[in-house]
Amino acid sequence: MSQQAIHRSVARFGLPVIAAAALAACGGGGGYSGQPMASTTGTLRVSITDAPACGFDHVYVTVEKVRVNGSASAAPTDAGWTDITLATPQRIDLLALSNGALTTLGQTQLPAGSYQQLRLVLSANTPANPLANSVVPTGGAEQAVDTPSAAQSGIKLNAGMTVAADKVADFAIDFDACKSFVRAGNSGKIIMKPVLSLIPMLSDAGMRIVGFVDAGLANGGATVSVQSAGVPVRATPTDATGKFVLYPVPAGSYDLVVTANGRANAVVTGVPVTTTAYTYVGSDTVRLTPPASAASATVSGTVTLAGSTANTEGSVRALQALTGGPSVEVAFANADAASGAYSMRLPLAAPVLTPYMASPTSFTWTSTPADAAKYRFEALASGVTTPKTQSLTLSTDAVLNFGF
Repeated sequence: MSQQAIHRSVARFGLPVIAAAALAACGGGGGYSGQPMASTTGTLRVSITDAPACGFDHVYVTVEKVRVNGSASAAPTDAGWTDITLATPQRIDLLALSNGALTTLGQTQLPAGSYQQLRLVLSANTPANPLANSVVPTGGAEQAVDTPSAAQSGIKLNAGMTVAADKVADFAIDFDACKSFVRAGNSGKIIMKPVLSLIPMLSDAGMRIVGFVDAGLANGGATVSVQSAGVPVRATPTDATGKFVLYPVPAGSYDLVVTANGRANAVVTGVPVTTTAYTYVGSDTVRLTPPASAASATVSGTVTLAGSTANTEGSVRALQALTGGPSVEVAFANADAASGAYSMRLPLAAPVLTPYMASPTSFTWTSTPADAAKYRFEALASGVTTPKTQSLTLSTDAVLNFGF
């Protein structure tokens, strides 16, 4: 069966990213004395997809089951869980799920109603299967990753799903491999710090952005993301031809951001996404080509929590505000689980932007020289909800430390 057939949905869209979906119901079975009797069950179907990974050629996870519960606070041993258990645990290369690809995990019937919690349960790495969950660092050998709690209680998502009677509620788990794996100093260990979101699959007829970047940035040379208020909703590398597909993307209006080594940050504003048609950003002959950035600089430092650099679960993201345009995320880095260190490289050239146009004959970038090399950095750590921020105009490599 095609992916399009598998992921066709009849849901009605609610919240934009980590979303609730209210699905219209229709019909029911025959009832007593010939009167129709409303069904009390619906079907939940779950798939998995991925954003790009930073510094890895392969990222493998082995999925055993998906669990859902009506209570957001239910513990794994509490009552009320419904499981989608895979007949055989499925080992998935998350990096094969870019550019709109998905893998179906399964489906189950369950009472119609609201479900507030979802858990993705992975197989444990064991002596018999030591690489059930593993990564292949770029230029390195495959190695197991530590998966704290993912193989016991499962990875928890606040779901907010509504399943209607007699209908299929279709959802995709977006497993952000770039943000979900953290190195641990000189130990050589890599630890899973899962970053997942849940996206309702409303219609294969839409929820998709298709475009092309300069052929010189093909085969992963650029990362393309759609963002809302500076928060990435979906991201992907390009394929070998420079084509990119972002799917599923909730209906709305977005900023499309292209970042690449040696290029200025580029933004297409006001990109519309609907549930009824694909959105095309240019074509094979009309490609997004961010201008070159002759210089770049590295920003690095440490994230500390209560004076310690270890196990901070720290992260830092870089944002750039464009004059007359949005503020967008242009880089992200996890802090090392042992040393607390992070690093990112950023262009010094002025960012560029252009408004979305349907069927353009070319892209005309507007440069914003006043914004060249100006960045705002936001850091978070375990248990912290309000980020610490620092702003900087780069001219050379810089050190920024964040303490919580």
